[in-house]
Amino acid sequence: MTHAETLPLAAPSLTAVLFGLSGCLVDFGARASQQTIAQTQHAEATPGALDSLKSLQRQQIPCAWLDELHPALAQSLAASLPAWIKPTQHSATMNPWPAPNACWQALMDLNIDRLDGCVLVSGEPRLLQAGLNAGLWTIGLASCGSLCGLSPSEWQSLSQTEREQLRGRATVQLFSLGVHSVIDHLGELDACLADICLRRAKGEKP
Repeated sequence: MTHAETLPLAAPSLTAVLFGLSGCLVDFGARASQQTIAQTQHAEATPGALDSLKSLQRQQIPCAWLDELHPALAQSLAASLPAWIKPTQHSATMNPWPAPNACWQALMDLNIDRLDGCVLVSGEPRLLQAGLNAGLWTIGLASCGSLCGLSPSEWQSLSQTEREQLRGRATVQLFSLGVHSVIDHLGELDACLADICLRRAKGEKP
């Protein structure tokens, strides 16, 4: 009953969620830019990514991904993602991150008419800064982005203490940017988005 009573507080539903591609939805460790397109292991979805997208689709919240990788590499990485989540068409050579233009273009591609309730999720500091510059809520990913920069096998080979140290350093760096929340990976996204909805219900602005 207590849980049910908290639901109305999340009334301001999200308008749209933007994702980084590399180091967020796919390519754990954001290492694909160092490799060739043929090395498809980077296209594997990161922990929680597909479940998060399914949850957002059920809620009919528009989503898009964006990246600065070469288009052919980006499309190769995105092969494991559902077809309904679209890439932004903004050219990375025009107003590159941390300029806000790519974020705004992604929202325009989704036919979003307001910034209120729009969220960016990424493990890339420059993209998160672009989201902040664009006026979005921002969620940083500590373990699977470029700040840790490890492949899944390298990450798993670390001791728990080593993972906590890397995660802790990445979290400090992300919060120092001014991001609104930091989570480990997309498996924790649903709870984080619910928290942002509650913060919005209380009148907080990004």
